[in-house]
Amino acid sequence: MSADYNPPNTPLDLLHADHEILLVNKPSGLLSVPGKGAHLADCLISRVQAVFPEALLVHRLDRDTSGVMIFALTPHAQRHLGLQFEKRQVKKTYVARVWGVMAEKTGTVDLPLIVDWPNRPLQMVDHDNGRPAVTDWRVLRNEGDATRVRLMPQTGRSHQLRVHMKEIGHPILGDPFYASGPARDYPRLMLHSESLRIRHPDGGVGSTFKAKVPF
Repeated sequence: MSADYNPPNTPLDLLHADHEILLVNKPSGLLSVPGKGAHLADCLISRVQAVFPEALLVHRLDRDTSGVMIFALTPHAQRHLGLQFEKRQVKKTYVARVWGVMAEKTGTVDLPLIVDWPNRPLQMVDHDNGRPAVTDWRVLRNEGDATRVRLMPQTGRSHQLRVHMKEIGHPILGDPFYASGPARDYPRLMLHSESLRIRHPDGGVGSTFKAKVPF
């Protein structure tokens, strides 16, 4: 990854800010947090902290995934949101374009995942040792040789959506890790975090935040 890290030089796309939380539309190609080495220092949290020095990390998105990402602005908000993610109370929806035409309209992928150690950071299905991973999906529309789907992960494993789609024969277009051949030949990973529903750390009111799909 280090050799080809060339993050987009786009301005911060702020979706919402108040006294407790901050939501940003992360561009594809930008790390959520710094990698190892000075060449991987540019990341979303450092860009956010340049404007909001008090911002704290709550969760991450893969480098190549775009969309809604939430930061805490107080230690209380960080704890509150962290527990919501841990207890799977956060409702996340993604939109993806995947290879091939999906025959069914809806479905669920329930395949446990574990890191593929010799090939990390890749993940793989392991029925004996993997951690539970569940993804609901729904077809939005067919687009020629591809399908646009909404993905609703019930768990938050690393690369979960990418591995699950590959395992059912419909890798996400442009995926440098899990797609091959023409499915890989796209300018970016066609995966976007479309919405995030949380309970606000100040009062617990349900709040949904969205970012427009850029593809």
